[in-house]
Amino acid sequence: MTTQVVATLRSDARDNRLRILVVARAAFAAEGLDVPIREIARRAEVGVATVYRHFPTKEALLAEAFAEQLTLCSTIVEEGLAAADPWDGFCLVLEKLMEVHVLDRGFARAFASQLPDAAGFAADRDRTLRLLLHLVRRAKEAGALRSDFVLEDMSLALMANDGIRTESPETRVAASRRFAALMIQSFQAQPVPMPLPRAVRLPLSRR
Repeated sequence: MTTQVVATLRSDARDNRLRILVVARAAFAAEGLDVPIREIARRAEVGVATVYRHFPTKEALLAEAFAEQLTLCSTIVEEGLAAADPWDGFCLVLEKLMEVHVLDRGFARAFASQLPDAAGFAADRDRTLRLLLHLVRRAKEAGALRSDFVLEDMSLALMANDGIRTESPETRVAASRRFAALMIQSFQAQPVPMPLPRAVRLPLSRR
């Protein structure tokens, strides 16, 4: 929905729309994309019809709920492309994308799935993936990234990263940073062992 349209909404309708978005972001981030619209409506204290009045489909709600995160991902990839050293840029992107994804389960799944082109979400995501492919090619041409690396390998890393489960966001980020360091070494054309970020206690740890 455009800024102009939002501005013309009555104050109560505008409040309802913002409340729906806040609830949807929190629900999708914590529980994934399967949270039903009826549950979103209940938590936002509005009727299901009100949700659909603002967001005709669930895909439209997803697209707007994750618009800020997608912009952030695009910014991260552009920052990586701007790095003087393509390998440094690749490492920066992997580390930062993992951090965004580990804090937001819903966005991680939305980014990896093939959603319809609701509100430009798919088009924006595809643009980000094209930029990422360009960065990957540069890192390979520099001889830093292993030649058999494919973009699906980063998807695998992000999917595994999405599986990190801890109660504290700070612990999730710390675990993600260590995992990113492990992935970076495995993706390097000629791996150079480097000290890893500190380990954190996870549910399966036995120490």
